[in-house]
Amino acid sequence: MKRRLKLFSSLNPVSITASLTVLILALFFVGVPFLDLMELKTFDLRFKSRGIRSPAPEVVLAVIDEKSVKTEGRWPWPRSKMAKLVDLLSRDGAKVIGFDVVFAEPDENSTLQFIEHLDQQIKSLGIDTPQMRTFVQRSLLDANNDLRLADSIKGSPAKVVLGYFFHMSQADLDYQVEQQDRNRRLSQISNSRYPITIYEEQPMALDPYIHAYAPQPNIALLSTASESSGFFNMLPDEDGVVRWIPLVIQCGQDTHAPLCVQAVWHYLDQPQLMVQVATHGIEGIRIGKRFIPTDENGQMLINYLGPERTFPQHPITDILQGRVPKGTFKDKIVLVGATAIGIYDVRNTPFSGVFPGVEIHATAIDNILTNQFLDKPKWTRIYDVLAILIISLAVGIVIPRLRAIKGALFAMGLFVLHIVAGQWLFSHAAYWVNMVYPLVTLVLLYTSFTIYHYLTEERERKKIRGAFSHYVTSSVVNEMLKDPEKLKLGGAKRDLSVLFSDIRGFTTISEGMTPEDLVHLLNEYLTVMTDIVFKYEGTLDKYMGDALMAIYGAPLGQHDHPRRACHSAIEMMEGLKKLNEKWIREGKTPLDIGIGINTGMMMVGNMGSEQLFDYTVLGDAVNLSSRLEGANKTYQTNILISEFTYERVKQDFTCMELDSVRVKGKRLPVKIYQLVGETDLPEAQKEAIEYFHRGLELYKKQQWDEAMALFQTVTAIDPGIRAAGLYIQRSLELKISPPPPDWDGVFTMKTK
Repeated sequence: MKRRLKLFSSLNPVSITASLTVLILALFFVGVPFLDLMELKTFDLRFKSRGIRSPAPEVVLAVIDEKSVKTEGRWPWPRSKMAKLVDLLSRDGAKVIGFDVVFAEPDENSTLQFIEHLDQQIKSLGIDTPQMRTFVQRSLLDANNDLRLADSIKGSPAKVVLGYFFHMSQADLDYQVEQQDRNRRLSQISNSRYPITIYEEQPMALDPYIHAYAPQPNIALLSTASESSGFFNMLPDEDGVVRWIPLVIQCGQDTHAPLCVQAVWHYLDQPQLMVQVATHGIEGIRIGKRFIPTDENGQMLINYLGPERTFPQHPITDILQGRVPKGTFKDKIVLVGATAIGIYDVRNTPFSGVFPGVEIHATAIDNILTNQFLDKPKWTRIYDVLAILIISLAVGIVIPRLRAIKGALFAMGLFVLHIVAGQWLFSHAAYWVNMVYPLVTLVLLYTSFTIYHYLTEERERKKIRGAFSHYVTSSVVNEMLKDPEKLKLGGAKRDLSVLFSDIRGFTTISEGMTPEDLVHLLNEYLTVMTDIVFKYEGTLDKYMGDALMAIYGAPLGQHDHPRRACHSAIEMMEGLKKLNEKWIREGKTPLDIGIGINTGMMMVGNMGSEQLFDYTVLGDAVNLSSRLEGANKTYQTNILISEFTYERVKQDFTCMELDSVRVKGKRLPVKIYQLVGETDLPEAQKEAIEYFHRGLELYKKQQWDEAMALFQTVTAIDPGIRAAGLYIQRSLELKISPPPPDWDGVFTMKTK
């Protein structure tokens, strides 16, 4: 058992394999933006490796291309042209006409504006006869292009699906949409709502839908003329590439379908249309017997067929001029959109960075009609984890047993095999499995083993020669000699006590002494303090100028380490008292010190670099001990211990609760205590401590006058309890400026 534990606790092939595998799995589940971006790029490369595929014949494009703009004029065109386009496509037998454009504003028709102006002039001049009124009304109808387009849509035997888009957030607009206007807009796209939503569980614990702020619909005249509409929003990934298309967006209380779903629904003669929602999120969209898988937010992974112009395209000017063979659009879904540079929505896709948005909708329609979906089901996560584990085991078992060249060939073969497997699943089974994380596992493990084999032997020799120079106490050295494995970097989490001590005002004292006298004074002081630490079998962690740090309970286990630390602190004060008496006789300046002690779980072991390391402790419990040492200045005390140490030593020492503080860098408050001494204190001192505790209770209850009276009693009985004066001052200040209602009596320290 011990041998197995050593395999994992020391640096070796087993521990390297285990730790890196756990690390990669953790990163896989958490997600690393850079690695996730790399995975997206490998996804794009899989399309190019698979090659171009032919689309189904049901979808064709009527495009506003460069030729059409040159012939028909600058876009936007009069709606009369779009009306003529609808008429021609309908007469040629188109089954569905979908617009990847939005008619959000009335048509700007100069002829209509002139007739309206003429009508106003006729009325103002008083020559408004019945014949003139009939002429004007007929002229207005003939010139109203929006009305002409609406009539064409209504009269078309083809199903016309108007496109619109959602503003996904208020930030998309430079104004706020009022609720009344928002409701009006929503009513204009009511013909894009999903009629049925099936929930596996109600109510749901999560909201699976993508939400939009407000729609930008077509003008009311056209919205009411069309039986159907669909949004054409696309939500690119973080690298700007469009890989998914949302099939469900919620705005208001309703869920809405996109242009591609509405076009297919009408093409299939409007079978039952519904959204299926499971407990984990949206499962997909059902159109009759067809099921479209989506992610949990209702987005479909687009199975791109190739670069731009993969689908048949016909310039609209050729259609308007009758230059397209008859029957070209018979029984087809015709998507109308722009491809001319400067007016179409350029999208970045796996095949191209300049891909017309209308072709993305065509691709989505093709995927639905042919049932050729790319999918990333939940079981692929299991595949990804198994790939990481299998590669880890293969590398961890084989590489350490092979020489350099054979190991490199094995790693390369495994690398290629995983890529081939991922590409095969993509091309033949239409599944997207992760490539990057398993490959990162392979590269990290192979690199780690190479470095490990190169450095291990030399590193061990250097450590054995130089180990003794890293330690200052014999107990640590003995532990290292018993178990050379402890020379390795790393540590263990253990329950320990840490003591910090520091000389107050040392900078001021040092300014008045020569360097020689200062060094002599400091050496004399630290020698006495260190002897006390060693007396109670503490480990001297380090000197920090005039400060000292000691550990109790490591490397040798000590069940009573809090008591040893407290005994050391009390004797340090007694030792300092004797030194001060000696220095005063010698005409030197006496010293005063502060000591902080905390007990808790912390990391202990060899910390540092491969070249130089120290046996030390790390963790929040260590930091708290340092903060307590500094807090002595605030409370004018010498020894402060935390509540965690107090609970372990309260039967052996007399301690006085001082405060509940929130030290710098900590969120939760901690009770702190002054370590007064052993239990055999004078009765007067015990009485003063009792009065202090009662005063502290009244202080926390905000009974300021009663608290001040007790603290004044404490000062009268024992002037050495100088914290009483601090509380008198605090009570006065809080009485004048009362604390907020949620005051908890905790004092927040602003300094370390």
